Amino acid sequence: MFRNFFTTKRICRAGVIAALYVALTYAFAPVAFGIFQVRPAEALTILPLFFPEAIPALYVGCLLANLASPFLVYDLTIGPLVTLAAAICTYFIGVAFRKYTGKGAAALKVGLGGIFPVLFNAFVIPAVIVFLCSEGADATIAAYWLSFGSFVLSEGIWVYALGIPLYLLVDRMRAKGVAVFTDDKKKPLVASEPVNDQSHPTPQA
Repeated sequence: MFRNFFTTKRICRAGVIAALYVALTYAFAPVAFGIFQVRPAEALTILPLFFPEAIPALYVGCLLANLASPFLVYDLTIGPLVTLAAAICTYFIGVAFRKYTGKGAAALKVGLGGIFPVLFNAFVIPAVIVFLCSEGADATIAAYWLSFGSFVLSEGIWVYALGIPLYLLVDRMRAKGVAVFTDDKKKPLVASEPVNDQSHPTPQA
């Protein structure tokens, strides 16, 4: 089972996803951490709808990207775990919708799949910033809910505004059978039929 899962293509694809997450986060490092995050790498959180290997890839990518965080201790522990949990939930949304086709099903799949990275981050990360990394008057319930709203807005922009075009691109590439976006499946062996050689007719009795 694991041999079929950890194929060379999936391992390479996971590496690319993790590397993209790190690169996109570092590109916006000065504004990628804090209450309002400019983190376009979060668009990649839509990929577990297609690829199970995106789950560990996003975890590793987030872990490495958060090495640049000013909240280092918490962002190396809590942050990647939140990303991991959201990716798992998004993956199961993709599994649940495998049997359904059409634009309506695709829209619902993306809508539901994107909820998890938005809400998981919006609930947890502000709590870390407000209650664990702030002191005194800054650590208030009002500050938490203000941060929550900010995270819903910023995370929603990256997950949906960038994630939906990414979803459509990957879906189109998979429909065309582009090798990078698909998994190789062994074709069933078909028994070869005997060929009648007409050049040497069978003598008649």
